[in-house]
Amino acid sequence: MSGYNVLFVLVVVAALMVTSWVFTPKGPNQTLIRTSSLLALACCYLIWMITYMAQLHPLIAPVFAVGHE
Repeated sequence: MSGYNVLFVLVVVAALMVTSWVFTPKGPNQTLIRTSSLLALACCYLIWMITYMAQLHPLIAPVFAVGHE
């Protein structure tokens, strides 16, 4: 587990965003569809990244009980 996973997933999400932007169907709701899909991808990435980094570098170190059963 390393921080490079965060960058790799960022590249994948950026590629999905570009794909979503390019292949959005033309029409009166094109802006709404583009905005919604880009916002959804960005939020999903941020939630995943924050959770992943919190598990990778916890703020509070775990305390192990020694000698207690």
